[in-house]
Amino acid sequence: MDQRGNTAAQKTGGALSDAEENRLSEAKTKAEGRSGKVIALLNQKGGAGKTTLATHLAGEFALTGSRVTLLDADPQGSALDWAQRRAQSGHGRLYGVFGLARDSLHQEAPQIALQADFVVIDGPPRVAALARSALLAADLVLIPVQPSAYDVWASHEMVQLITEARVFRPQLRAAFVINRRVVGTVIGREARAALADQPFPALQVEVSQRIVFADSVAAGRLAFEVAPNCAAAREIAALAHAVREMLL
Repeated sequence: MDQRGNTAAQKTGGALSDAEENRLSEAKTKAEGRSGKVIALLNQKGGAGKTTLATHLAGEFALTGSRVTLLDADPQGSALDWAQRRAQSGHGRLYGVFGLARDSLHQEAPQIALQADFVVIDGPPRVAALARSALLAADLVLIPVQPSAYDVWASHEMVQLITEARVFRPQLRAAFVINRRVVGTVIGREARAALADQPFPALQVEVSQRIVFADSVAAGRLAFEVAPNCAAAREIAALAHAVREMLL
């Protein structure tokens, strides 16, 4: 259930038979034992907005009732800083944030996923060993790129790392996310055209450069919490929907 709504779920029907209760219990047990999906946000180029997307994407999943863990695999610890600011500001915890900036990530993240519906990894820039470990843990890699040809060209190293990881994980999926697009310009279209030559698709959803993102991060909050009906919140919701579709 979306925690942003106030409508409570209503129980209907009569008592369950013993057989029905057993079937429900078995289904619940299987569901609890199923591993959650691991989503890694990676780009070897700094400034692509990985942490903003990671914290907001994790928040969007949590707001719709999913169990979410965010792993900060960036030695700079920006997601951990955000979580600390949130706690200091007295805002309720939406999901757990843990530092895991070590190259055993591919062994530890799947174990964490056993207790979550989604594990979101905020990946490091320019640390190839950590990036490789995150790739080996992930079901889906999102590559945030700013809308410029320079940023698209700079993603070549990340594409190579994903191609290498697919030797060991053929099922690994990847997609570009155009991030920090300047509203009212044609630069986003130019970036999308440049991405057409890449081996991975670019999501149709684009996230724009908006002041509310900076304001929310400074307060340890999410864009939705600052301005529930803002364009930024709608873009993040659309991104979360697109990610869910890719993971089906």
